[in-house]
Amino acid sequence: MLDLLIWVGIFLISLLVLIKASDYFTISAEKIGVYFGMPAFIVGVTIVALGTSLPELISSIFAVLRDSSEMVVGNVTGSNIANIFLILGIAAIISKKLKITYEIVKVDLPMLVGSAFLFAAMIWDGVLTLPEAFLLISGIIIYFLYTISSGRKHEDVEIKKELGSELRKKKKLEAKTIIVLIVSALLIFIGAKYTVESVIKLSEFLNIGKEIIAVSAVALGTSLPELAVSINAARKNKPEIAVGNILGSNIFNIFVVMGIPALFGTLIIPQSIITFALPMMIIASLLFFFMAQEKEITKWEGWLLLAFYAFFIGKLFNLL
Repeated sequence: MLDLLIWVGIFLISLLVLIKASDYFTISAEKIGVYFGMPAFIVGVTIVALGTSLPELISSIFAVLRDSSEMVVGNVTGSNIANIFLILGIAAIISKKLKITYEIVKVDLPMLVGSAFLFAAMIWDGVLTLPEAFLLISGIIIYFLYTISSGRKHEDVEIKKELGSELRKKKKLEAKTIIVLIVSALLIFIGAKYTVESVIKLSEFLNIGKEIIAVSAVALGTSLPELAVSINAARKNKPEIAVGNILGSNIFNIFVVMGIPALFGTLIIPQSIITFALPMMIIASLLFFFMAQEKEITKWEGWLLLAFYAFFIGKLFNLL
């Protein structure tokens, strides 16, 4: 029992370190990018988009290296489910009505649903191979090129730091910024390593699949940055940031968080993910698609999304 509590503590601490270090890494990388003349928008769609998904990405790479690749698909499907059912639901309830003013129906929403179905088709046979990984990575390149060429300030990139005005004023690159970048990168490495190690140990103690812990606790934990951004945006009446942050994160998770770890080895897809978590992710993506057609998501739709998340967790742990 004591060993179990110790590993639960290690899991919580390492996950917290991973998330906070990713936040500091992203802030420092933003400052360095702007200092070297990168436009704020480009910094956003590259550095910030990557930074908010670092917890999922680094922990997934470690999982593959530890022969626990089933955690990768659990993390991705669980994060995408939590982003829509839980985070979008809470944001809609807080703001009472999320109104979307920029155009996401023509490309962004179809890209979200299309990536989900492509992902489902790829993992249906129980593995994700190297050629499929390259195909996924090409998907994010296409999406980034579209976002950049369209000239939009895509809110996925969490313009929470308001890059343009404040950062451009700072002409000097402080040594502190570089030190924070290096230290936070090291902490990301350590946090990801022990997050994966603790999940492996907990799955042994509790006699449940690693993918189950990944699709629930790890996915929820690594989605905390998106949760913080979306709730903050909803409170400040900035619905585009809340919606776009979730939209972009889900696309990024499928293309990058699944694609890059698969470069390190073939990913094994557990049957439990294919039969339950994957269909729930497809349902979440379709609900997001149809709700956003009217360019607003009401608080009642938010409550519906939360009900779906409660159902997902309940069925996952045989509580319903």
